[in-house]
Amino acid sequence: MQMLRIGQTKVHLKGFSYSFRGYATVKKPSQTITEKIVQRFAQNLPEGKFVRSGDYVTIKPKHCMSHDNSWPVALKFMGIGAERVFDNRQVVCTLDHDVQNMSEANQRKYRNIEAFAKGQGIDFYPAGRGIGHQIMVEQGYAMPGSLAVASDSHSNTYGGVGCLGTPIVRTDAAAIWATGQTWWQIPPIARVNLVGQLPKGLSGKDIIVSLCGAFNHDEVLNHAIEFSGEGLSSLDIDSRLTIANMTTEWGALSGLFPTDNKVFEWYENRLAFLGLNHPRVNRKALDDMKSNPIIPDEGAYYAKYLTLDLGTLSPVVSGPNSVKVYNSAAKLEGENIPIKKAYLVSCTNGRLSDIHDAAEVVRGKKVADGVEFYVGAASSEVEEAAKNNGDWQVLIDSGARALPAGCGPCIGLGTGLLKEGEVGISATNRNFKGRMGSREALAYLASPAVVAASAISGKIVAPEGFKDSVHQVSAIDITEKMNTGSNSMNEAGVSDSETAIIEGFPASVSGEIVFCDADNLNTDGIYPGRYTYRDDISKEEMAKVCMENYDVDFGKKTMPNDILVSGFNFGCGSSREQAATAILSRGIPLVVGGSFSDIFKRNSINNALLAVQLPELIQKLRTAFAKSPKELTRRTGWHLNWDVRKSLVEISTADGKKLSWRIGELGNSVQSLFVRGGLEGWVKHEISESS
Repeated sequence: MQMLRIGQTKVHLKGFSYSFRGYATVKKPSQTITEKIVQRFAQNLPEGKFVRSGDYVTIKPKHCMSHDNSWPVALKFMGIGAERVFDNRQVVCTLDHDVQNMSEANQRKYRNIEAFAKGQGIDFYPAGRGIGHQIMVEQGYAMPGSLAVASDSHSNTYGGVGCLGTPIVRTDAAAIWATGQTWWQIPPIARVNLVGQLPKGLSGKDIIVSLCGAFNHDEVLNHAIEFSGEGLSSLDIDSRLTIANMTTEWGALSGLFPTDNKVFEWYENRLAFLGLNHPRVNRKALDDMKSNPIIPDEGAYYAKYLTLDLGTLSPVVSGPNSVKVYNSAAKLEGENIPIKKAYLVSCTNGRLSDIHDAAEVVRGKKVADGVEFYVGAASSEVEEAAKNNGDWQVLIDSGARALPAGCGPCIGLGTGLLKEGEVGISATNRNFKGRMGSREALAYLASPAVVAASAISGKIVAPEGFKDSVHQVSAIDITEKMNTGSNSMNEAGVSDSETAIIEGFPASVSGEIVFCDADNLNTDGIYPGRYTYRDDISKEEMAKVCMENYDVDFGKKTMPNDILVSGFNFGCGSSREQAATAILSRGIPLVVGGSFSDIFKRNSINNALLAVQLPELIQKLRTAFAKSPKELTRRTGWHLNWDVRKSLVEISTADGKKLSWRIGELGNSVQSLFVRGGLEGWVKHEISESS
């Protein structure tokens, strides 16, 4: 325990300064890998502050990637008054999603992106060079111990090489372009222990499909995942990248592997391939990585503990049309499910080992009559390597149809989409209804080996050697056993110091709780879609229609300064920002949820609507009103006070009982977003201060 005399201490943010007196007791906490990386890249932390899960922090990621959405980001960037990118070494632009589209409109957009990138001196990768996430890894933008973000949901991929990767929205990307920074709330962190050894013939895809299917009750929704266990020794980097990539579909915000000898060996091979003078993958970077590997501290707190025995796995298939449904390939083979299309593409399974696994299955064979088998590498580098080792030609000789390096059918663009009534099996990451074509098609996900075997057989089958595999996966949630009697905030090493409040930000937020008892209350329920593209709608009109699709009486039952409390996964659905601004238009300053859709939470903070996750409060409310008549919107008579300085939420119930919970710290830099009216206002202020 360390005692710091703060005395008369001034802390400066751009455009702000504040002072406070007293003592702070700072305990060096045990930290997870996620917390340690965020600690490295967090900005303007008070002296002695150690970040923990739940904290809101300002981050300055090492790199920020955008793809085909780079032009909308550029328009937002220019719309807030920015002219020059803050750090052109931080930004990466790739073209990968719609590379088969040769229409004038798409080509014009691509030309605009290229011209903007070259004018700003940004690293730019044209259509055909590969999928952005693969390029980020190949070219060393995502490095172990680093933090990289992208305006794409599969940024989790970078965790496969020990880089904390997480998605951002376009407004965040524009903010990073303009200032180098954005904000992040460190999620709850789950530890996934991989025990045993992966049987020969299986891959990372079998692991992540099994995890998605075995833990299919949102166990890791909006969590950061860290993988551990002796099973890691049986996973090469390609498998780790596949697993990290699909933690997105599992519901997580990141999926992080530790930096170990497998990672070191992989980077030594990359250094030999790229040459000694590469700007990012070089001898100094590798020596630093080896001398400072980031591993979790003993005693670091995890919100969830899950265990998967790799030795119990067999080739598995996800679907149809859901990653939460899975079966062994051998079982589905017995059901005789004919397929029309098969796909070996995407940032999930378009790497060299994936192409090799598929080539080994089809060597000397032909794709079944009536089946279309599409193959696309994750990058031009991968395709060239597959051509050089002969695997690419083996696939073509079998009857596979080559696609350019890019996203293509995985995102529902270009050649080979599923048509009504068709069944497809794919080595991609999403089999949501309509994702790869018609909503009336059926999509399954599997490993490259299963996909290739199915393409040859004309139906879903298990690869040779696994025809009689028994599906008895050992997957256990041991959270209750590991966390008995613990409290996440206390176990995470909370210091006794208080959060300083910057000028213009309230020290507390309080009001009566209005309870909308519903889980999965989506953005259309909050703000009807028919108003989304009306640019002329006034604040008063927004207030009037707020929540009308959920409850037509919401407007009659609520008043300014109420605290809106709802259930779990609040704000799921579309990315419309009006879901947040409509709530603000009613004068409601704070939403409390059991959990939030991450896109809603980001839109809330970006638009200066406070959001607090407090599942314990939702359970208390549900218990208290369980026997009361059902009301969609209930005035509870309970009052909530959030003491921002103490990171403490206090509740007074209608009958005078007192409840309280510690929550994550709202950092000073993030407070400044609210003072400036949201992220865009903050960016404009930063630009004016620096000009």
